[in-house]
Amino acid sequence: MGHGGEPTDGAGSPDPVPEPVPEAAPDPVPDPVPGTGRHRRTARRGRWFVRVLPVLLIVIGLFYDELTPLHLTASPLFAAAPLAAAPFYGRRGTVAVGLMACAASVGERSADGGLARADAITDLATIVTVSVLAVVINGLARRSNARLASAREIAEAAQRAVLPEPADRIGGLDVAARYEAAQADASIGGDLYAVQDTPHGVRLVVGDVRGKGITAVSAVAVLIGAFREAAEQEATLEAVARRLERALAREGTRRRGVDDFEGFTTAVLAELPHGQDVVRVLNRGHPPPLLLAPDGSLTVLDPRRPALPLGMADLGVWPDRCEEAPFPSGTTLLGYTDGLSEARDAHGEFYDPVARLRGRTFPGPNALLAVVINDVVQHTGGGSEDDLALLAVRRP
Repeated sequence: MGHGGEPTDGAGSPDPVPEPVPEAAPDPVPDPVPGTGRHRRTARRGRWFVRVLPVLLIVIGLFYDELTPLHLTASPLFAAAPLAAAPFYGRRGTVAVGLMACAASVGERSADGGLARADAITDLATIVTVSVLAVVINGLARRSNARLASAREIAEAAQRAVLPEPADRIGGLDVAARYEAAQADASIGGDLYAVQDTPHGVRLVVGDVRGKGITAVSAVAVLIGAFREAAEQEATLEAVARRLERALAREGTRRRGVDDFEGFTTAVLAELPHGQDVVRVLNRGHPPPLLLAPDGSLTVLDPRRPALPLGMADLGVWPDRCEEAPFPSGTTLLGYTDGLSEARDAHGEFYDPVARLRGRTFPGPNALLAVVINDVVQHTGGGSEDDLALLAVRRP
């Protein structure tokens, strides 16, 4: 048995189970992303307003006609009502608002005894015409919304295929991952993560592809596929890194344009061997991962020797060196992309995950990531300007 009563791969008698040490009381875990909740409440208020706006325009028009002289008319308000309904109502709702606007205009002119006047007929004809146009606009808007919904579903499916969310438990370790796109409604970008249980232990990668768009997504797919294959087959992290380097080089020769020469990926690879309380880390130009102990202490896994990112072997060759650190029970390994460390506040100050997390304890990886994202939202006043990928692995 390993630490915490976890079975090991090797044979042997079970280790004595230590007495449980009471952990420090964890910080209260907030709503996963309070900033997002605030935006949702604002969006709900906005949707409520646009839903009542058409009726509100008609009501205001009625009061306007009652309180102003006869030569002043509220027909512009009545005509605006079906147009305001067109993007947000269904077809029946838009038609109903148009009929209400026509009825309001006729009713007001009838009460004034001026229904047969030329200007009254012109106003009514204008409202009818605008109402018909509103119904046409409503149909176009509904078709556009359907296409947009289909595109979003395809994007979400692409993200699940290229960057699937890992299981909550892999190889006896608790795992959590989050991807936060900087652009609203975006689902995928150049940040990547993957976790895999292998004969050599649980291996993981966190990386960031230079660039945006479909080229970056293509590189992410290539790297994750190469990592999953190499993690199973290669005996060392150094060999896994070489496989990723070759995969990225092949992808570079397939591309066209500037990415043939400038494409690169920062990445950190880690390995948690079965039955050993250690973590091995290999860093290729990526922000260093953090080790969060159950007592609140924090260790930054800075590489002793810096290395070039993947895809830059033409600039020089340095031998990869895997570094090892203790990883006892209750410790959490946090990997992240520069969307976290380069998130700025209104004064241009960077978010410092070390200062923010040191001295704090968390009941699990999901709680840790929820707090980190909440901190970034509060620090920046809305979210990072770059994509953000987080991966946390905890030994129970």
